Amino acid sequence: MPEIRNYTLNFGPQHPAAHGVLRLILELDGEVVERADPHIGLLHRGTEKLAETKPFNQNVPYMDRLDYVSMMCNEHAYVMAVEKLLNIEVPIRAQYIRVLFDEITRILNHLLWIGAHALDVGAMTVFLYAFREREDLMDCYEAASGARLHAAYYRPGGVYRDLPDHMSQYKPSQWHNAKEVEKLNANRQGSLLDFIEEFTRRFPKYIDEYETLLTDNRIWKQRTIGIGVVTPERALQLGFTGPMLRGSGIAWDLRKKQPYEVYDRLDFAIPIGKEGDSYDRYLVRMEEMRQSNRIMQQCVEWLRNNPGPVILQDHKIAPPKRETMKEDMEALIHHFKLFSEGYCVPEGEVYAAVEHPKGEFGIYLVSDGANKPYRLKIRAPGFAHLSALDEMSRGHMLADVVAIIGTQDIVFGEIDR
Repeated sequence: MPEIRNYTLNFGPQHPAAHGVLRLILELDGEVVERADPHIGLLHRGTEKLAETKPFNQNVPYMDRLDYVSMMCNEHAYVMAVEKLLNIEVPIRAQYIRVLFDEITRILNHLLWIGAHALDVGAMTVFLYAFREREDLMDCYEAASGARLHAAYYRPGGVYRDLPDHMSQYKPSQWHNAKEVEKLNANRQGSLLDFIEEFTRRFPKYIDEYETLLTDNRIWKQRTIGIGVVTPERALQLGFTGPMLRGSGIAWDLRKKQPYEVYDRLDFAIPIGKEGDSYDRYLVRMEEMRQSNRIMQQCVEWLRNNPGPVILQDHKIAPPKRETMKEDMEALIHHFKLFSEGYCVPEGEVYAAVEHPKGEFGIYLVSDGANKPYRLKIRAPGFAHLSALDEMSRGHMLADVVAIIGTQDIVFGEIDR
């Protein structure tokens, strides 16, 4: 008689491929997964409840901490919801800046995803390559907002400030002598827009490098082709959005289907897959980086030629300039009122969504006319994807579960909010 042994295995939360605090309880028949039960709750921060205790304008930094790889896209959905309730029009320059940083964020997200996914599956080099480019884009975040990660750069009514005229420079140190520093600073002599433009010229070559390492690599193909297949119909039923849905062959992208900001003025394509497996989702995200690069180039060109305000001039909603605040009593009062108690928003309920790097990120906001949200509900893309993990991994080997978690591009901040 063959010996049949069923195991129940705790996969995570310490497992490096389980992305932080995912705890999976796997029922295995030998090495084949019979059932996968994701347990969440190890990170829970109560973001939605916290947001109900703070004035509208003080909730922006909470958004950064949801999906901490796609910071500005989270902020974008929230500020759009507040703007809908206030019924205000954002200056056109601010809309272009937002789109530019949304696409920078999309590339940042996909670079971390390809690095981590490849590392999970066993390819080390891609991780080092991807982080080299992330460094440049993180410098763009820092130049615009002052922070490399949690930017809090978008504000209801526009963005915090205009793009800077100069990039910060490296200084000689015990690690880098003057000659090396001169080389490092070569592309930092102009404005932030010059720096971004120079990056967009280099970046397609870098994507080719990642593809050289992975796309035709037979081990990568063996680990991803036919793994975690989801049919188009099932992807819709499971509530997939973003690359997970497009990888199954459905051309749904909010930037095209429900355009917001200035996406309807820009020229870009929506990549879709055929098979609905991990390999197709990989190809979709790689092509998305190329398309984001195109959008960034168009935004840089427009921003160069069109100066203007980047935030609403209504000081009941947007703070006055700091130098004005130091000299003008009226401005000081506006500033004080705004940062101590915020502003009251008309009663009503709105839903605002953006095409986040991981899918549709939406904010459902209810106002009772007070200065803080009555209810805030976050529609996070990763939550729907994680709930399909059981279905996607049944019948696969234990090692394939790692590849499926990688292809879902899970970040727990938004799932376990």
